[in-house]
Amino acid sequence: MCVLSSSEASTNVTYDVRYRPGAGLTGLAAWLALPPYIDPTLPPVVAVHGIRRGAELQARLFAKRAAASGRPVIAPLFDAERWGGYQQAALRGRADLALIDLMASLAREGLIGANTLDLFGFSGGAQFVHRFAMLHPTRVAKLSIASPGWYTFPDNAPYPYGLSPPANRDANWARRLPANIGQFLALPMNVCIGEQDCVADKNTRSGDAIDAQQGLHRHARAHRWSAAIRAAATALGIRPRVALHVLKNCGHDFEACVHKGELDKIVIPRPQRTTCRGTCNLQQQQACRLAKSFELPHALETPQ
Repeated sequence: MCVLSSSEASTNVTYDVRYRPGAGLTGLAAWLALPPYIDPTLPPVVAVHGIRRGAELQARLFAKRAAASGRPVIAPLFDAERWGGYQQAALRGRADLALIDLMASLAREGLIGANTLDLFGFSGGAQFVHRFAMLHPTRVAKLSIASPGWYTFPDNAPYPYGLSPPANRDANWARRLPANIGQFLALPMNVCIGEQDCVADKNTRSGDAIDAQQGLHRHARAHRWSAAIRAAATALGIRPRVALHVLKNCGHDFEACVHKGELDKIVIPRPQRTTCRGTCNLQQQQACRLAKSFELPHALETPQ
C-alpha cells in the first residue's frame, strides 16, 4: 500500500504550463498543462477558447484538477489571422482537421495516450467543439460546452444551423453530419450557462429565423438546444446523456464561471474511487500523491 506523509500539503498538485508553437505554416499552436505523471488510459482534456483567444487562461484554470488524475490539458490556439472562422469547424478552413493533426503530433511525442478526447469549449470555442463532435463523434469521450452564442441543431437546416449540406458549397465532409448523428447523440454532454448570461451582444448571432428557433440570448439557447438534443436522441431510441448546468452568479466570463460557478468541477469531475493494493510502481505512487493532495480518495492501481 502507498503510505503518504501527513505533512504533505493539500495544495501540492504540480504541473507544468508551457506554450507549444505550431509546426510550419498550418500547424496549430497550443498551451499545454502537463502533470508529472500522465495516465495513458485517460482521455486528455482539450479546452478551446472563445474569440478573445484565452487559451493560456483555460490551460491554467483547468490544470490542477486535470493533473490530480494524471491528465494533461491541451488548449489549442486558433489565431485570428489563419483561423478567423474556427467556430464553424469545417467552414472557412478546416479547423477540425487542424485539431486532429495537433493531437496526432502530441501522441507521437508521448504527451497523450488515449485515442479519445474530453472536449470542452467556452463561447466561440463551445461553438467549435460541438460541431467538431458532430463531425468526429468517435474521437470524443465526453463533450462539455459553456455559453456558445448559437448552435447547430439536430435538424435539416443547412449547416451550420442544422445538419444538411451548406448551400452553394461542394462539401463532401457535410455527409458526415447526418451519418454521424446517432453516435453524436449517444455522447455524454454537459451544457453549461451562466444564470446571468441572458443579454444578447454583438457576438450573439441574431435575426428573425435564428431567434425564433434558438431564443434571444445564450441562456435561452442553452435550454432549447439541450431539449432538442434530448428529443432527437429519444426519437432514435437513444438514451439522452445531456445535462444542463446553470452556473449561479455567473455571466459571460470564463474565469468567473470557474471561480464562482465551479465550471472546472463539471468539466473535470473527481476520479472514481479505486483501491490501492500495495503493488504500485513509482509512477503510480506519484499518481497516488497527486490524488491525495487534491483531497481525492486514496488512489489507484493500474493493471500490470
